Amino acid sequence: MKAKRLITLLACAFLAVAMLAGCKDKDGSSAGSAPTESTTGATKKTKINVGVIKGPSGIGMVNLMEDAANGATANNYTFSVASSPEEISNKIANKELDLATPPTNLAAALYNKTSGKVMMLAASTKGVLYIMENGETVQKVSDLKGKTIYATGKGANPEFILNYILSKNGLDPKKDVKIEFRSENDELAILIANGTAKVALVPEPFVTSIKTQKPELRVALDMTEEWEAASGGESRLLMGCVIGRKEFVEQNPEAVAAFLTEYKASIEKATTDLDKTANLCAKYEIIPKAPIAKAAIPRCNLTYIDGNDMINQIKGYFEVFFAAEPKSVGGALPDDAFYYNPQK
Repeated sequence: MKAKRLITLLACAFLAVAMLAGCKDKDGSSAGSAPTESTTGATKKTKINVGVIKGPSGIGMVNLMEDAANGATANNYTFSVASSPEEISNKIANKELDLATPPTNLAAALYNKTSGKVMMLAASTKGVLYIMENGETVQKVSDLKGKTIYATGKGANPEFILNYILSKNGLDPKKDVKIEFRSENDELAILIANGTAKVALVPEPFVTSIKTQKPELRVALDMTEEWEAASGGESRLLMGCVIGRKEFVEQNPEAVAAFLTEYKASIEKATTDLDKTANLCAKYEIIPKAPIAKAAIPRCNLTYIDGNDMINQIKGYFEVFFAAEPKSVGGALPDDAFYYNPQK
């Protein structure tokens, strides 16, 4: 029964993993309209269609969404909330969206797929992956030797990140540990709840949801910190970003600059005003339960990094993914034209 209650809560808490069809606009307007300028008093506002994914990557946007709903933004934003990265990727490729918040490696893949028609504007989310343990045996990465690690994401971010960190700590992912992959995080949660999985690689907000039901489970390792240690500080674990259609960015430089200023402020509010942000997460269906959102936000590692800092910190990350599986970044490392850098 405890496992059933857990899966019900998790299904509600992290709808981002559900492959639901369609997205919905939170201000009631169409997401497919071309960018236009509207006049409010003497101020012209550029219409911008923004795609946001449910889950951690959407948390940093909710304060901007609320400001837009109150008419307190420099641009006229239409926000489309999607359940999967693929939804917004397809829409930005088809020019239905101007800006979007996909995973960073998907942004690189989209750049290659569209022959350079998107740009990475800023990194917005560091890592959201953690090693959870039912016990006290895992204090450092080398303690994972000989253990079975349950995880999701075979052939995707979680597998590549885990393998990189294991290898950099002297462990062979194929020999020194056993990795049991599952297709869904809700299945993973059941295995943790019933004691089958003693060690697991879990993303937020699942970590928070699981600990709500099983407080005895321990967050043993923060994979964001472990990545930085493994890379010697040469790269960062940057899993989420905001991208823009190159055509739109080049045609609307002032509007894009205003958006980035407002987006950065929205992220800062999310990290400092947990109560308001958690309530907005529920309001805009980013994470439906405000208490889960409030508890999860500190471990979602929201950030804002742009310009030269973004470029220097993300290139090593892409190199790791390319070495593991070239298709994960679209078959080629993105060149410098991928990075929006007004500091040049």
